[in-house]
Amino acid sequence: MILLAAQFGYLILLKWVNPPVTITQISNWTRGYGLKRDYVRFNQMSPNIRLAVMASEDQLFPDHNGFDLTSIKEALLEKSKKRKQVRGASTISQQVAKNVFLWQGRSWLRKGLEAYFTFMIELVWGKERILEMYLNVIEMGPGIFGIEAASRNYFNKPAKKLSRTEASMIAACLPSPKKIRVRPPSNYVNNRYPQILAQMDNLEPDEDIQRLLK
Repeated sequence: MILLAAQFGYLILLKWVNPPVTITQISNWTRGYGLKRDYVRFNQMSPNIRLAVMASEDQLFPDHNGFDLTSIKEALLEKSKKRKQVRGASTISQQVAKNVFLWQGRSWLRKGLEAYFTFMIELVWGKERILEMYLNVIEMGPGIFGIEAASRNYFNKPAKKLSRTEASMIAACLPSPKKIRVRPPSNYVNNRYPQILAQMDNLEPDEDIQRLLK
């Protein structure tokens, strides 16, 4: 009961306060990748990067309750066919739950806890705070966490001034930020970021998306 109350209190606190450190950040630091981060508020992030990560990672983010059931079913179907590369099904909300409260891995225990924390942050934080937290804690390069550190490292500017192209290039590295190079761009980034730009153009007029860009 004490542990349950403590984690719930911490979750409530994080609605307004950024986490002092995460397990993933500690793990990266101990493995020699260093730790570059600089938390910034929602209005200090360019609307371009907010749109870019939704276009790249979770196009239904404003509409779902934390879980994209269609993508989950498709991922399970691909896994059942034993394909070597299985499509990811994690929403932005699930990635936040994993990166803020848990550890990396694929165990059923972690997946169960991830589902719980995903439900709770959707209930308590709301979409704007979840997106803000995502852009502050997600790894965007070896030892580089959050959009402010990534923007200054790759483009020598604050996150607030990122262009659409720059934002899409950073978003392109998110599937594997330790392996996919943003600057100078790897072949994957050069091929991927124009696709993200096109999806940004498609998503931007949506009213629910617009509410997260203001």
